[in-house]
Amino acid sequence: MRRFGTVQRPTNLKPSIPMAANLLEKHVLSIVCSVFDAYSAVLFLPLDNSEEHRLAAHFSLGEKISPQTSITPGRGLVGWIIRNRQPLLVPNFDQRQSHLGYYEDGEETNIKAFMGCPVPGGGALCVDSKRQYSFSNKDHKILQLFAELVARQQGQQGQQTLAGDIPRYFAELGVIQEMRFRYKRWPIFLQNFLQSMVEATGFDYCAFASVATPGESYCVEAESARLLLQGEPRVLPMGSGITGWVFRNDQPVEAVGAEGASASVLFGKQPDMPDFQAAICLPVMVNKSTKGVLCLAHTGQREVDESLRSFVRQAVDHLALFLENLYLKTRLRTMLPKASIHRDGPHRHAADMMDGLQSSNNTES
Repeated sequence: MRRFGTVQRPTNLKPSIPMAANLLEKHVLSIVCSVFDAYSAVLFLPLDNSEEHRLAAHFSLGEKISPQTSITPGRGLVGWIIRNRQPLLVPNFDQRQSHLGYYEDGEETNIKAFMGCPVPGGGALCVDSKRQYSFSNKDHKILQLFAELVARQQGQQGQQTLAGDIPRYFAELGVIQEMRFRYKRWPIFLQNFLQSMVEATGFDYCAFASVATPGESYCVEAESARLLLQGEPRVLPMGSGITGWVFRNDQPVEAVGAEGASASVLFGKQPDMPDFQAAICLPVMVNKSTKGVLCLAHTGQREVDESLRSFVRQAVDHLALFLENLYLKTRLRTMLPKASIHRDGPHRHAADMMDGLQSSNNTES
């Protein structure tokens, strides 16, 4: 057990990525442009034994990117990301304040928005647009997912099969986001969410557990396939299985069993539960505390790569956002009946009434 932290491409676009670049990099950058509706996507990676970072790959709707560009830490917006290892969002790009450095023939003057994030292990992944305010703060999480995939590919060869998963994961994230607006009732949203997770990841089973009694027990509310529940939620001690460990420690868990090893136990020893050989359990944080745990399990051997981890994290963020909105709506419904609405004219508060009463008593005496 260890802890872990169909977009159509227009046929008239000409990607100017060197032929020697990895196929996954080409595929990732083209998808990045489509996902963010960007003008260009660029990837800078460090050169060996040098502070310079070369333009390793790029995809653009135009043909004005200089393929020989290299940038040193601190130079322009890209250099700032490389030096500080921090994401950067510039919704209204002003060339008088800074520069990009990877365009030629004055094309940079047409860029109105920019966003970039560091690549784990060194480098930067950036996108830009000819429209102001094209990118939002939430887009950084998605861009960072692409950066993590690029970093993983840099360290391993033969990962071209990973590229086929990326469009499916992002298409499913779009479906999950739409669910938040389509389904207002929690049980309906949750059941559809669990089914989407199974379809997207290929795992056999997905379940959601929530806190029943803080520090004492948790409740398995729903599951993608009927294994544990028989019509009613199941309450279990907080010490039961991997799920209980996640509740107690507020940390995600990835458990992948080797052949002959003990099966992963999600909820402790339960009758009629299959022998799961792979499992991922992530805490669902609401108001900075673990209110639920999302569980994915598979009966066979299953490799868990960085793209899968990143997708599950993004999906859990959507789940937490739905729960947070639900919590706020519940609080609002509770508070409104107790609130008094003041419509017009002066309104005397209790303290003012007491002052007035004392003044009246002093006058009479």
